[in-house]
Amino acid sequence: MTGNTKPTDKLLDVQISVQNFGPIEKAEIHLRPLTVFVGESNTGKTYLSALIYALHQHFEGFPGSPWPAHTLFFLESIYHYQDSSSSTQAAFKKEILEALKKLNTPERPFKFSDLPQGLRGFLQRRLEDSESFGNRLKRCFDLKSVSKLVRFSDGARNELNVLLEVRETCQTRWNCALQDAGSGLTVRGYVNTNTSFSPAETAVFWELFDVNPTGSLWAPVRQTTEAYYLPAARSGIMQSHGVIASSLIENATRIGLERFPAIPAFSGMIADFLKLIVRYDEHNGSSDEMRRIANALEDEVLRGEIQVKRPVPEGYPEFLYHPMKTNEALRLSQSSSMVSELAPLVLFLRGIVNPGDLLIIEEPESHLHPGAQTAIARTLARLVRAGVRVVITTHSDWLLQQLGNLIREGEANKRKNSTPASADWLVKEEVGTWWFHRDKPVEEISFDRIEGIEPPDYEAVSDTLYDSAIRLQQQLLEKEATDGME
Repeated sequence: MTGNTKPTDKLLDVQISVQNFGPIEKAEIHLRPLTVFVGESNTGKTYLSALIYALHQHFEGFPGSPWPAHTLFFLESIYHYQDSSSSTQAAFKKEILEALKKLNTPERPFKFSDLPQGLRGFLQRRLEDSESFGNRLKRCFDLKSVSKLVRFSDGARNELNVLLEVRETCQTRWNCALQDAGSGLTVRGYVNTNTSFSPAETAVFWELFDVNPTGSLWAPVRQTTEAYYLPAARSGIMQSHGVIASSLIENATRIGLERFPAIPAFSGMIADFLKLIVRYDEHNGSSDEMRRIANALEDEVLRGEIQVKRPVPEGYPEFLYHPMKTNEALRLSQSSSMVSELAPLVLFLRGIVNPGDLLIIEEPESHLHPGAQTAIARTLARLVRAGVRVVITTHSDWLLQQLGNLIREGEANKRKNSTPASADWLVKEEVGTWWFHRDKPVEEISFDRIEGIEPPDYEAVSDTLYDSAIRLQQQLLEKEATDGME
């Protein structure tokens, strides 16, 4: 299909496999532009969402090669600042210069094996840094030990396994495997040395070392992606973020900590969310396309505008809801629960999220009327069209049915080789739906042009309700008939 596509639509294949992870027995997830987790409560949807967030943060996205930005800064320090008087440093600097010569040859691909041996060794050690990885997981899940994530069954502790694999055209570019049987985390990593760097990745080297490519093959633009998490608790946080922040600051002093030694900590996702809200500055801005999606969400669902004010220039922001056709704005605590739920999504789209980022939303349908839930499905499709990678957890049959319709629309236009004027469409390759249920492996729900993407247990619930309604109606008819005969 042509039109309404972004370079960020061409994502690498990211596969995340887990075994005995929290409540999850087994799952194998392929991240799509839109990844949907459905199923019963307490089956691991939030656990896996948090893991995806932790992995994205740790590797600074899911790049073609596992070399976070600080690795480049390490290389830069060697190239620019270190004294090359020692033979070891001089040899390493010579390796870097040789790599740059290969990098600056457009007619040949630049491979991972072209990096200096010292840097490849550094990247391998960084990839297998169990302490750093463990700290990331402990922060996200608010745990003192990663072993607490190991699933128990039949009274015994199993072995936790997590595998992140980044692939392209059926070839593994790199992977990272985590294991914990209760005695501590171990990490193993693999990088395919034949992996060729993409133009965007090699451009980072050009920018870093002031190396100009021969001709005008690619522009040296640094590309980074961020991950953002909208937790299920966002409504309460939005209504009380100022009080929460003030209390945290007050109790962050030594005296405060001594007075309240048992204060529980936030999970990493909630802490990050609160930090972004407390520090929110709309002037930092997202792209124009993100703003258009936010504005459409306000017009179509909220029927009003989310406003940001600062009573004190350096104070915490105050968030207000200004309904259409009224002269007065309301505090979020005075507004409906729907407004409090959707306000952070509007704010993130207007001032934080950009194409290429990962946005994880827990239960975007919370406190929404069925019609509004279908409108949220359209917002998700627009985000995919804009190049945002989205992961959601949901219990909403209406949202899933609307996603099915949006896929049908995209598939129909694909067959006609045309593209709708609006951005409210998807194709089946862009959506991955995963069904979580108790004591069973997570299963993928494939799109069906008749059934859409409805989980099997939804139909069972519907059938049970229907059978119950028929039985009760029959009892009422029988009772009315008996009463009439008396």
